[in-house]
Amino acid sequence: MVAPPDNDVLWARALHFRYDDGSPGLSGVSLGVREAEILAVSGPRGSGKTTLLRCLAGLLPPHSGEVWFNSVPVHTMSPVTRERLRRDRFGWIDPAPVLVPELNVWENAALPLMLRGTGRSRARTAAVEWLERLDIGDRARRHPGELTHAERQRVCIARALAPAPTVLFADEPTAPLHRVDRAHVLRTLTTAARSHGITVVLATHDAQTAALADRTVSLLDGRRVRTVHLPPAPGSGESEGRAACSLSV
Repeated sequence: MVAPPDNDVLWARALHFRYDDGSPGLSGVSLGVREAEILAVSGPRGSGKTTLLRCLAGLLPPHSGEVWFNSVPVHTMSPVTRERLRRDRFGWIDPAPVLVPELNVWENAALPLMLRGTGRSRARTAAVEWLERLDIGDRARRHPGELTHAERQRVCIARALAPAPTVLFADEPTAPLHRVDRAHVLRTLTTAARSHGITVVLATHDAQTAALADRTVSLLDGRRVRTVHLPPAPGSGESEGRAACSLSV
């Protein structure tokens, strides 16, 4: 094995993954993510974005290929070691909010900190700070069942940010939000990442969301591609739009 570049906090080489039905999820994807970088992984639904994030985060072992975190090989770790890595160094935001119904809002947001051994008072302070930044601090003592779908997603985002992870994986994090809420939450997320030096890997099929990142990589059918937009041919109608071809990188 060849170790990745020193300035890459995450590095993947030739990742391959196939689903249970035999269809390809990833086909030879390689990439590096620099420290404190916000990287958008774009592509249509079904292109392999979530599969890539799950492999990078150690949630899904690739069938072949390598994943490194801070020059340590994740792909050779035991399941217990990968779980510890995710708990201590990674944050994750799903497109659908999942909270513990028996816990109130601030307890849900503080849960990762308390699982690490942080005292209840200190964990609450950190959680409430992020809840307030996300304009949901007034719901801190409510329970998930009393919140709207969009409010529950804000709690999940606060939960991911409160422990100040080294890397935050965000899989379509604003999908349940309305457009106005989406812009505010994305600004909060990107500002927090930059101010705290958090590396973010963001999966999205939305061009406006991807534009907030420092860099974008595109996937199509489990492969990295670059899309070349060609101008309309002379005399072509407006309805024909632009032609595009996707080339493997």
